[in-house]
Amino acid sequence: MKIIKDKVAKLSFVALLLSMTAAMFYTPTASAHGEKSQAAFMRMRTIHWYDLNWSKDELNVNETMTVSGKFHVFAGWPETVDKPEVSFLNIGIPGPVFIRAGSWIGGQLVPRSVSLELGETYEFKVLLKARRPGDWHVHTMMNVEGGGPIIGPGKWVTINGSMGSFVNPIVTLTGDTIDLEKYAIDSIYFWSFLWYAIGLAWLLYWVKGPMFIPRALAVQAGKADTLISAGDKKIGVAFGLGTIIFVAVTMGTTNEKYPVTTPLQAGLMRGIQWLEIPESTVHVKVEDATYRVPGRAMQMTLTIHNGGDTAVRLGEFNTASVRFLDPDVLEDESGYPDDLLAEEGLTVSDNSPIAPGESRTVNVTASDAAWEVYRLADLIYDPDSRFAGLLFFFDADGNRQMSTVDAPLIPSFM
Repeated sequence: MKIIKDKVAKLSFVALLLSMTAAMFYTPTASAHGEKSQAAFMRMRTIHWYDLNWSKDELNVNETMTVSGKFHVFAGWPETVDKPEVSFLNIGIPGPVFIRAGSWIGGQLVPRSVSLELGETYEFKVLLKARRPGDWHVHTMMNVEGGGPIIGPGKWVTINGSMGSFVNPIVTLTGDTIDLEKYAIDSIYFWSFLWYAIGLAWLLYWVKGPMFIPRALAVQAGKADTLISAGDKKIGVAFGLGTIIFVAVTMGTTNEKYPVTTPLQAGLMRGIQWLEIPESTVHVKVEDATYRVPGRAMQMTLTIHNGGDTAVRLGEFNTASVRFLDPDVLEDESGYPDDLLAEEGLTVSDNSPIAPGESRTVNVTASDAAWEVYRLADLIYDPDSRFAGLLFFFDADGNRQMSTVDAPLIPSFM
């Protein structure tokens, strides 16, 4: 009976090992991202993306596209999130369906982390090369050390063709041209399977002896030392010394074969140039703000002062990548993602032009299903229930000014 239990335990262990191995090679296709699960305050009070442009909606393998626009680093950055002193401009995609051929902030190439200033606005551009066919959700994203990925708006992009035709040629510092997609692929397979085989052999060696129940009984009886034999110790020493010698020898031959190498660059780039935007002549004060749960609408009472020399009207409220527009003032022609665009979502109690020098208190309502679909309404359950966003004002000639708002948000369940 004891022998049968031991064999059953061994078979169970082997089955578990094989299942884990099979799971390693199973990679189901992902198409979109979980940005809806990111806390609402993170999306509202950190990075505000606007004027975004995806240069193509459809392209072939090996063709390139750009994602460009601006982002504003919010001055009222939440205290619970580390400041963006070490940040990395990225693109959120489901795996390597594109390769990033280049990234720029303020016209400067940024292949590594950068330091961003609170309250400033930056221009950016990312060049992408299509690699894997399919329909993919392509997001802007800023990785912040200690704060995690801050995801921006995403748009569906279609890649046609065959992944087998993808090439990624580069010229090395020694003048050689190589295809990074297939470079040294045989060595990668060899080393991956070799170390897997060594690890599997180590596990299988220890599976040969008594398994869980006999070992547990021996430990409880105070005979744990008897579980490791002299032969086991010799095998362990052989595995350890063999691994060290093997690594040392192969490292030496590799250095001899590739004498010229450079380390990965991991420094921090400072002094990134932000946009020199003229100070807004439109000043906004939030008197109060409520979120009406039944109507999926946020209502703000704003006092707006126009200190400029031309009349202006409020045309857009942008928060957490969702754009609420007043269609009488602004119509979107940029091809912005439909699910993030409320083309008639902004209403103002009195949106006639605000004359130069005039101050006006108005009720502004931003309403759309996006409040619930993108879980922005969850903000009312946060310990620090504050909203933030960008207001865009336009004059008769289409000139635009931007103002930021940041204030407590009170829920209303009636």
